[in-house]
Formats: sequence, structure tokens, C-alpha cells
Amino acid sequence: MRGITAALAVVGVLVWVVVAVRPGGKADAGRDTAVSAAVSRGSLPPGPPTPEPSGASPSSTPSTAVPKASRTPSKARTSAAPRRAPATSVPAGRIRPEVTYRGVATVYRAGTGDGACSYGPSADMMIAAMNTADYETSRACGAHVLVRAANGASVTVRIANECPLPCAPGQLDLSEQAFAKLTAPSTGRIAITWSLLSPGSAGTISLRYKTGSSPYWCGIQAIGHRNPLARLEVRTGSGWRRLARTDYNYFLSPDGGGCGSAIRITDIYGERLTVDGIALRPEAVQPTRVQFARH
Repeated sequence: MRGITAALAVVGVLVWVVVAVRPGGKADAGRDTAVSAAVSRGSLPPGPPTPEPSGASPSSTPSTAVPKASRTPSKARTSAAPRRAPATSVPAGRIRPEVTYRGVATVYRAGTGDGACSYGPSADMMIAAMNTADYETSRACGAHVLVRAANGASVTVRIANECPLPCAPGQLDLSEQAFAKLTAPSTGRIAITWSLLSPGSAGTISLRYKTGSSPYWCGIQAIGHRNPLARLEVRTGSGWRRLARTDYNYFLSPDGGGCGSAIRITDIYGERLTVDGIALRPEAVQPTRVQFARH
């Protein structure tokens, strides 16, 4: 009986040794190594996006469809040319793709077309002022919006101005020229629906430094972007720095950090473009030879 017990003990030890050195143990270690390598390469899913302030909910009920960010392959770098990066996750603001908003259209005399967005005179007077709530500290600036009236007429406008109170959420104040595409300007006020557009022909984006900009303080503005901007960043010695946006549509570096260096802009779909070679010349509109993708 003692001999049988001893034999069984020896067999148990041999089985434990075989299990301990079987290939499966190495496979587990290899998987752990692969996970660590994946983390260092950034191939694992990213964490949640950094939250940023936004207004209250839109005045209309948003659609259930959530647009996916497009991804654009990187391009070779050339002098003063942009570089595209894969799309990143960007929290949506009040004006969202694939959402129809309800409100009213009013009419105003737009003059030269200049307004709160600080673009200057406009060659195309198909423009509008966005109510303060949806203007969202100039986040609506440059957005292209399709406006529809109950009579079936429609017009596409670019947001170039802000309509303060008593303009209500959902309200658009159209230039006389744009309002006339819907009905007679003498009507003054009509019910509308409107939605964000990503137009087919949009030219290229330009960048401009604000008057007074220097290596010690600067304001930067993007002009002619197909899609609304979500953020603007500048390269500094310690990495990319996100600049705060003003209600007059400039992004400010109050201490001069990054002024005159590479500029990175991101649209609301998450597409990110990097541009080098923009000189620190106040009020000079400098082309970039780049445009965001159409959606």
C-alpha cells in the first residue's frame, strides 16, 4: 500500500512538471508582451475624448444617426504645405451633422458682409447671423447651412455674424440677398428648418494673424474652411498647445507660445490638418493649399 502511494506521488510530481513547462505557459507570457507592445504603439482603442464646454441641447430633436469621423491618409510634407492626420474624436457642439433644426428666419442689412466672425467684407452675400446660443462663442463661424422655407424654397448660407438677443435658439438672421431667395424681404419673418452642409466646392483654407500679433502675443484665424472648426493648436517646445477661441473668431496665445510656428486645425468631424510655413505677419491672409474632406 505504501509502495502504491509512493508511486502515485511520483506520477503527480511528473505531471506537475510537464504542465509547468508546457508551451501554453509561454503563450500567456507572449500575449502579455504583445499587449504591452500594442499599448506603446497606440494600437489599442483610445480612451474617452477630453471633454470641452458646449451649450445646452439643440432647439430641435437630433437624429439618432451619429456621423463617423473620416480618416484621411497622411501626405508627404512639402514647404508651407499641410499634413493630414487620422481623424480624432471631437465632442459635438450645438450644431451637428445630420440634424435638422427648426426656428425662424429674419432679415437684416448685411452691408459689406463683415460681422462678428471677423472675416471682413464678403464677395458672396449669401450669409447669415447665427443666434447667440447656437453661435456658441464663434464655433458656428464659417459653417455652411442649408435653409428651407415652408413654401419649398431653399438657400445655402455661410455663417459670418452673430444675432444677439432677442434672437432665439434655432433662429437665423439672413442677409437681404439670402432672405429674398426664400420670400420677399418685406415679409420680415418666416418659419424655417435648417441643417449643416459640407459643400462640394470650397476652395482652400487660409490663415491670418490678428493685428498686433507678435512673438509675445498673437491671435490666429482660419478662413474658408469647408466644415466648422473644433480646435486650433500651435506647436511649442513642449508639444502641441490648444488655443482658446474668442467670440470674435480668433484663437489666442496670450503669452506668445507657438506664435509663428506650425499650426494644427481640426474640424467637427475630427479631421486634423497641420500647416507649416505660415509667417507671423499680422493681417496677411496666407493660403495653405489644403481643405477638409467633404461629408
